[in-house]
Amino acid sequence: MKKYIIILFLSIVNSQLANAQIGKWRAYMAYYDVQQIQKAGNELFVMASNDLYQYNLNDQSIYTYDKTNGMSDTYLTHIKWCPKAERLIAVYQNSNIDLVSLENDVVNVSDLYTKVITGDKTINHITIYEQYAYLACGFGIVKLDVANYEISESYMLKQNIQNIVIKDNVIYAKTDKNVICGSLKKNLIDPNNWQTTTIFPPFDDDNTDYNTYIETVRKLNPGGPKYNHFFNMQMYHGKLYTVGGGWYQSANFRRPGTVQVLNEDKDWIIYQDDIKPAFAPRYEDINSIAIDPLNENHVMVASCSGVYEFLDGKFKKNYTAGNVSYFESAASNGDPNYVRTDGIIYDQEGNLYCLNSGSKTGIIKLSSDGKWSGFMNKALIDKPEHAMRVMKGSMIDSRGLLWFVNAHSDHPAFFCYDYQNNEIFKYDNFTNEDGISLSNSWTECICEDKDGNIWVGTDKGPVYITTTEMADPSIGVIQYKVPRNDGTDYADYLLAGIYITSIAIDGAGRKWFGTNGNGVYLISADNNTQIQHFTTTNSPLLSDNIESIAIDNKTGEVFFGTTAGLCSYMSDAIEPSEEMTDDNVYAYPNPVNFNDYNGLITIVGLTYNADVKITNATGFLIAEGRSNGGLFTWDGKDKKGNRVASGVYNVITATKDGKKGTVCRIAIVK
Repeated sequence: MKKYIIILFLSIVNSQLANAQIGKWRAYMAYYDVQQIQKAGNELFVMASNDLYQYNLNDQSIYTYDKTNGMSDTYLTHIKWCPKAERLIAVYQNSNIDLVSLENDVVNVSDLYTKVITGDKTINHITIYEQYAYLACGFGIVKLDVANYEISESYMLKQNIQNIVIKDNVIYAKTDKNVICGSLKKNLIDPNNWQTTTIFPPFDDDNTDYNTYIETVRKLNPGGPKYNHFFNMQMYHGKLYTVGGGWYQSANFRRPGTVQVLNEDKDWIIYQDDIKPAFAPRYEDINSIAIDPLNENHVMVASCSGVYEFLDGKFKKNYTAGNVSYFESAASNGDPNYVRTDGIIYDQEGNLYCLNSGSKTGIIKLSSDGKWSGFMNKALIDKPEHAMRVMKGSMIDSRGLLWFVNAHSDHPAFFCYDYQNNEIFKYDNFTNEDGISLSNSWTECICEDKDGNIWVGTDKGPVYITTTEMADPSIGVIQYKVPRNDGTDYADYLLAGIYITSIAIDGAGRKWFGTNGNGVYLISADNNTQIQHFTTTNSPLLSDNIESIAIDNKTGEVFFGTTAGLCSYMSDAIEPSEEMTDDNVYAYPNPVNFNDYNGLITIVGLTYNADVKITNATGFLIAEGRSNGGLFTWDGKDKKGNRVASGVYNVITATKDGKKGTVCRIAIVK
């Protein structure tokens, strides 16, 4: 009976992990705000929240498009169906173009996007004529041959074309000031064949499909979040908690207030957002989130107008300068809509801490018994009697110390707050161990690695401090030196000059660095090896501008909150187990059929840096290595790079100090 229970358990596990293939990308796009609808036979193409999905009117199936399954870019602005070519023209904000078939095939036409021209390439409108799409652009008109996937002509008219109508072999183009026209029988590349006209057909858009099917579409549920905004994220008990607002030193983002939670089943929970806050005109720019350790359904968020409280996803109350004396506006006129709170966080006892920039009380506390208090210290003061102006990014380290940064160019710094003893230390000496000043303008994020070092992201690259530097803030910071390994003693500073916006540590102790304009870097635990560098050009990453990173260390999924939305990458590292047992060490997929599977075989349940050996039935060594956190991958090949034969293979493990681990088996079929 026990054998059958184990087999049943493993089959359930394998089915759950089938979509968790290492190296797999996934996008979590919003499809909430319906903008355009195009009917194509029995299918509807819907542009919603500047993303795309397809709905079948017959079987009610929905297919969502994103950069991980064929689309070339993000943020659509126009769609139009071409009946003769049987393709949907999908235009992006940056003038990139995709052509989409009913069978979900996508062809990219990037000529306009990549071409360097004088003038504005923005596409304002699409008009279909036979197999062609005429694109009204900021510089003139582009004639796109949809059937042959190519741009056939461009008309450089040096005018902002807003709309196009074709009638009786004449093309009419509406500009900012007038209407020009030209005969399709003439060479329209020659500007002399265009002329101003006062007689033209109406430039009314055909909204028939939208008007006919909008009520049907509004009832659909293509999934996804409500907004593509993910300024701050954190994993908690298998759920991804996200907020979408934000601010910087001179302005707020003015994004709608939103709390969006992705649960274990990959469904989205959207917190109440039809909120009319007290003492503020609108609910917006939620920038950080804290989950109550005493009740995970009790959530607090910080914003640019104070703190908001939620219970079971429903709004309870907001706290700001109007009703809690410790909160103070950063505005000279005391406007309660400008109470810049950020870095909200709970300690393990259920006490809440919040940063209040530009106020006379820099750190505010709500104790677990419901009492408010405040803390101020000279280390926090920027202008006379007022705290630093862009304090954010709170995290509590393994020692129970609260760290945060000041992301203001006038005074880049980071802080350590010992809330148990009410002491604070400021670190604003960004001179490295070689006595070289970073001359950085920004400190954006802070994180603790598995060795207890504190890492800080600056616009000049990542730096860190050890316990020695923690004790004396005047010492400065460390820029890790990566050896060149070229026979010299030379080394280069890790990611020097790269603007670091976010940092996260995975189960193997590796560092994920999000950047402003350079995508994402994965650096080994010892800092010596760049394992990955994901950008929009070499991966499905949605944007090279990263606002936040969060890691599910139980599954290895790494989430990237970008300026274009949320996507994830299934990494090859998870949180290690405390011990290896027959019950928690297993491989998937298992059995492996090489006739229809070419991916990696994954062994989980391992301890940190465990030794793993794979042998055949006779004990011959096939492969070996060390775990990434609690995970090891095998490509199904021997040491010579050949696929192994059918049979049963043993996975033999041992702890990093050589103590015997456990054994599991993998069945392979060819």
